[in-house]
Amino acid sequence: MPRPDDALARGIPRDAGAVPGATPRPAETWLRLVQVHDRITHRVDSALHRQHGLSLTAFEALRRVAESPGARASMGQLAEALGLSRAGVTSTVNRLVADGLVLRERGGTDRRLLHARLTPAGRQRVEQAAATHDDLVAHLLSMLGDDAPLVTDALARVSAAARGRR
Repeated sequence: MPRPDDALARGIPRDAGAVPGATPRPAETWLRLVQVHDRITHRVDSALHRQHGLSLTAFEALRRVAESPGARASMGQLAEALGLSRAGVTSTVNRLVADGLVLRERGGTDRRLLHARLTPAGRQRVEQAAATHDDLVAHLLSMLGDDAPLVTDALARVSAAARGRR
């Protein structure tokens, strides 16, 4: 009669989580999410710096402004969209203003509100950088293969659940 330790001797792990294809532990899933985010962010940020002189944050800010009505967005809208503090968005917009990519202007009816408006140079830069960003992200995420819809749906559910818990 085989003893329980015989399975270990034959290379069968006790922990089902160690078996390829088994359900991973939450800590393993968390680690993979963080690694993927960090690695993709680093690769894309490096490519944008090298090819367009933009950080990933600056690119995302330009893209949000470009996609806003009238190519104009308030600092609050940018902070919310980028997940930055007001100070962080102000710093990012200051660099974009210094580079001639956006203009800072007061709001229409509420003169207290500041908006960032895309300049023609900003529109040209974001369009060029978007191709680099989108192609690189698409290439890296193509590694998901046929699992992309499943992963996207699962991450959307996790994101929605996390959003409601502050």
